[in-house]
Amino acid sequence: MILGVHHVQITIPKGAEDDGRDFYCRLLGLPEIEKPDSLKGRGGFWLKAGSREIHVGTEEGVERLKTKAHIAYEVADVSYWREALEQENIKPLASVPIPGYERFEFRDPFGNRVEMIQSL
Repeated sequence: MILGVHHVQITIPKGAEDDGRDFYCRLLGLPEIEKPDSLKGRGGFWLKAGSREIHVGTEEGVERLKTKAHIAYEVADVSYWREALEQENIKPLASVPIPGYERFEFRDPFGNRVEMIQSL
């Protein structure tokens, strides 16, 4: 029986951890959590989003701009995030409306597709 989602993993290029922390920790405000010692040598870092974890791994040779795979962050104020990201020169992408939600998508600095979604 599946009990829920423990974590999701996204990837960034090898050696981009400082830029990744700047975007995900500073701009998005996600706190970094300690990786187990057994995994620290693999690069990347882990984050906490509510009660879930986001594992940011490192990987080369990925065409991140060509995939629809993404992570969606549930937010309290989607307008705030649209403005905050636009101030960082991150352009919102058009997304198909979903009844009962306001949302937008964007690409992180590494090309990963990201969605901000708010229940109405």
